[in-house]
Amino acid sequence: QTLASAAWRTKKDDSVLEIPSIPNPFPELCCSPFASVLSASLLPKATSRKKQVIKVYSEDDTSKALEVPTDITARDVCQLLILKNHYIDDHNWTLFEHLTHTGLGRAIEDHELVMEVQSNWGMQEENKFYFRKYYAKYEFFKNPVSFFPDHMLSFPNETNAAISHSGILQMFLSSSTYPEIHGYLHAKEQGKKSWKKLFFLLRRSGLYFSTKGTSKEPRHLQFFCEFSNSDMYMSLTGKKISGAPTNYGFCFKPNKSGGTRDLKQLCADDEQSRTCWMTAIRLLKYGMQLYQNYMQPYQGRSGCSPLNITPMRSISENSLVAMDFSGHRSRIIENPMEVLSVAVEEGLAWRRRGCLRLNSHGSPIAMSNMAIHRSQSWFHHKISRDEAQRLILQHGLVDGVFLVRDSQSNPKTFVLSLSHGLKIKHFQIVPLEDDGKLFYTLDDGQTRFTDLIQLVEFYQLNKGVLPCKLKHYCARIAL
Repeated sequence: QTLASAAWRTKKDDSVLEIPSIPNPFPELCCSPFASVLSASLLPKATSRKKQVIKVYSEDDTSKALEVPTDITARDVCQLLILKNHYIDDHNWTLFEHLTHTGLGRAIEDHELVMEVQSNWGMQEENKFYFRKYYAKYEFFKNPVSFFPDHMLSFPNETNAAISHSGILQMFLSSSTYPEIHGYLHAKEQGKKSWKKLFFLLRRSGLYFSTKGTSKEPRHLQFFCEFSNSDMYMSLTGKKISGAPTNYGFCFKPNKSGGTRDLKQLCADDEQSRTCWMTAIRLLKYGMQLYQNYMQPYQGRSGCSPLNITPMRSISENSLVAMDFSGHRSRIIENPMEVLSVAVEEGLAWRRRGCLRLNSHGSPIAMSNMAIHRSQSWFHHKISRDEAQRLILQHGLVDGVFLVRDSQSNPKTFVLSLSHGLKIKHFQIVPLEDDGKLFYTLDDGQTRFTDLIQLVEFYQLNKGVLPCKLKHYCARIAL
């Protein structure tokens, strides 16, 4: 009987008392007396979804535990961390998988399900998820010239050989045609410690190597690997663990791998070659999905996406105005041309104030310029050359990725480490003293700066003696 029964019986005379029919405001609670009122079928769909806890690490090895739905994507995890930590989403935040025991790592694609990735880990493996910026994630869509050198590409006979690089990307994303990638790679022989240099070809059906020199005849091609049931990883330890002949290693690991014996390991002769192979294989495996990830970074990837969040500022950008606080009273800057000059003046005034500190007697003293830059995200105190290269590589070898660090060979100087042309270059920043004042320079005193902040800001706007402008800095964030 429902709460709105039309009649109730008394215990004494079994008579029937008629009452008006009352509509039931909670019909969803009306169920069999044998069924629980809070059965899963009666709850909203979102609350019945299973959740699990994942731990995500940052560059400084701080971590944060997150309770997330089992069908959450890598992009949604990044979005969650961006919102929780109040970061700006510039489309470069990425979730990384790090296999600690084998020294392998990879950027998890935005559409991949995080729990599926974690389910492939062994019970005894201490693998980790890392959250960091990765500027090379979709750089090949913006600058394909750097990723696909002409000497590694060949096209079907019916295709015009003078195809543009944008046309190459269209071919990669097409389901009917596919450029052939070819070149030499070192392959580790199964069950052995030795490596063998072979001529490889990447085709839509998989990766092959030639048993006879550079021959592409079908009878000389032997199948090496396909990608639908395996993931591609980059070697993070160079030659240390695998004993590879070069530092540019990558490998394929089956989704349900039994260990290192199932890895198919390769290494290239240089970074450009490795980048070309790995980018082409990503495009072959995921195709248009990669392009959709690149074009729609905020949109949910599927109907089961647990988050549907569009990053927004708390205040509309249209309501923001430029203000000048340099005088006794603040004012709104009406002229757009005046905004930049006021910002520069404010920055210089801040520096002048920052350089003055009080000594033990309460008198102002000039603070050393060497201390001003310590608070900047791009400065890394006392890290080695190898650590700097590893940090830049983790952020992606895109032109303009940089950091500034202390020089190990000369304690009084600094080093600007910069990525350009898929290589990491190091430029010494030399201190100069002139008329009792200290300056810093990259070009033997031709251009001088009072502090490192001024130097970095200059080369962010001007190429100068550098091969490219400074664009993206490497930072160690804390969660």
